[in-house]
Amino acid sequence: MYSERFKNLTPYVPGEQPQDRRYIKLNTNENPYPPAPGVDAVMAHFDAETLRRYPDPNADDLCRTIARFHGLQREQVIVGNGSDEILSFVFFAFFDSKTDPLLFPEHTYSFYPVYCDYYGIVYKKIALNDGYGIDIERFLDEKGCGIIIPNPNAPTGILLSLDKVTELMERWPSDRVVVIDEAYIDFGGESALPLIHRFPNLLVVCTFSKSYSLAGSRLGWAMGDRALIDALYAVKDSFNSYPVDTITQKIGIAAMEDRAWFDKTRGMVMAERERVLGALKGFGWKVLPSSANFLFAGAPDRDGKAVYDGLRAQGVLVRFFNKEGLTPFVRITIGTAEENTALLEAVKALP
Repeated sequence: MYSERFKNLTPYVPGEQPQDRRYIKLNTNENPYPPAPGVDAVMAHFDAETLRRYPDPNADDLCRTIARFHGLQREQVIVGNGSDEILSFVFFAFFDSKTDPLLFPEHTYSFYPVYCDYYGIVYKKIALNDGYGIDIERFLDEKGCGIIIPNPNAPTGILLSLDKVTELMERWPSDRVVVIDEAYIDFGGESALPLIHRFPNLLVVCTFSKSYSLAGSRLGWAMGDRALIDALYAVKDSFNSYPVDTITQKIGIAAMEDRAWFDKTRGMVMAERERVLGALKGFGWKVLPSSANFLFAGAPDRDGKAVYDGLRAQGVLVRFFNKEGLTPFVRITIGTAEENTALLEAVKALP
């Protein structure tokens, strides 16, 4: 009854969304602050009668807004139903492992191997360095059909500098695509976007879920050379011509145009990240340097599972990854000041 592809499928496991009680939810890297006020205005004044029509299949107004903000041409942008959908298009369009595997970090976004299994792409995980950072030399020592790197990486939060991304592009074969997944770049990193003008094989993927507080809208985008974007449109139109609904297109425009709100809220997240990082280090925790809206941290006297269980019992959810090499740590999303204070109190109360 079932295909061999299905029988071998191991689905992605999202962060838990428990309903048994009210939690301080610091486990799925959601933004603790609401979207830009303009999003409320769009929702309040939206004409529901327009929903009887299909949305603009290419979301041209939204793509033009993104392009204008980033100094690009409209043809260099595509949007999708979350950056996960964009990544699905990317894996289908650019990564063919008949000769060489796709390369990505050993500890990284766990959807990457899921997409590889889904599309039958052979992959190779490249070990991180002793500080849990990405070492480009380890990628360049391999032959791959392509590379995908989150920057900052997840779940570690460690940033790969723009200089290192540039060096990777300069030394990597120009006929093989490199994807920089910048879901968290707005929380302290320098985007690789300027490099797309030098390297036609570079694609930058972004999301509205984190720094724009729109995780519930499922909206993401990619930017790159027109040839890459055209390929992604071909995949999109072979799968779903209308991936982004009418309301989401409008709220995406409103969110991106409000730069003051964007800067204010990401600034608050970054300030709270540094406060929590300092407090945890004061408790003797090992905390990796983060340029994301989360911290990857380990307690001095217990493993990550014990920390996860102890915090959960106090009504604070964090994320534990039961994978070799990651078990000493938990990933802690940065919440509001009040939520973070409650987290720190719960840490102090751990048995």
